[in-house]
Parts: sequence; C-alpha cells; structure tokens
Amino acid sequence: MDTERNVETLREAYAAWSNSRGGSAQHWMDIVHDDVQFGSLARAVAPEVAFLTEYSNREALGAYFAGVSQDWEMIHFTVGEFIAQGDVVVVRSSMAWRNKRTGREVETPKVDFWRFRDDKASEVYEYYDTARVIAAACD
Repeated sequence: MDTERNVETLREAYAAWSNSRGGSAQHWMDIVHDDVQFGSLARAVAPEVAFLTEYSNREALGAYFAGVSQDWEMIHFTVGEFIAQGDVVVVRSSMAWRNKRTGREVETPKVDFWRFRDDKASEVYEYYDTARVIAAACD
C-alpha cells in the first residue's frame, strides 16, 4: 500500500478528466480493478440520470462514463484537495456541467471516496448535490 502513489495516480486521472472536459474516461478505466465497486449518491432516482447508479465491475462502469458524455457537457472540474490515509483517498472538488438536452447548467461541490488495492481502485463512491443535477436534467 503506497498512499503517495495512490494520490499521484488520482492527481493524474483528475487532470486528464478536466483537460479532456469529460470527453475521455480511459484514464479512469485504467486505474480501476476489474471488480471495482462504484456508487453514485443519485442511485438512478430519475430516468434522466439512470447512469448515476451502482456498478460492480469495470466493464459495467463504462456505462456511467457513456451516460455522462452522452448527456452532459463539462463546463469545469476543479480539484480542491486530496486527503489520504492508508488505502483510502478522499478528493474534494467542484464541478459544473451543462445538460445537452435541456441546456440547463449545474454547479456543485463534489467529494469522491476512493479505496485502493494492489495499486488499483477497488471502491469508488461519489457525493454531490443530486437534487441540482437531477433538476438540470429534467424538463
């Protein structure tokens, strides 16, 4: 377990995500285990954000990123800080997106919880203002 290596892995992945404006998810797919456990606070409570749910493997997780790129345009993704202890890294950030169908914009703080195993992410959970995201996606 290398806490500093885990933080650096995430620094690079978040920079690639921001620089690609959410257009490339390959860097995320490269750092997760085949059996990654991923959860989103929204848990698909609205059909307009059905991809914001739980995934139990890397292949299925691709649906999350496909939904993001299909439905949303990134305005910004700004990382604030990394907090690490042992195999866990918490990332505090802010993000803004425009829904491609409604044209509505949403900005929200975001916190991501990451757990690493053997230099790959084995668990990821994201926390953000789900009500604002869902409102921007709905008519």
